[in-house]
Amino acid sequence: MFSIYQVKPSPYCILDEVDAPLDDVNIGKFTRVLNNFSDDTQFIVVTHNKLTMESANFLYGVTMENKGVSQLVSVKLD
Repeated sequence: MFSIYQVKPSPYCILDEVDAPLDDVNIGKFTRVLNNFSDDTQFIVVTHNKLTMESANFLYGVTMENKGVSQLVSVKLD
């Protein structure tokens, strides 16, 4: 996918838990690749990996304090 983005970048890309099987070393490589492409492409990454979250500019989460009522939580990271 990234080789295609080198030739013809898309304005956005959605990745759903693609980092799940990666170890910490490869998470670092993965996040560096995302950062390299982030000038041309906005990435929306669904993840449970803390290292991937640390490389984000914004985090969005969904929580349910009351049954059946979801709340959106957002955090801007500097």
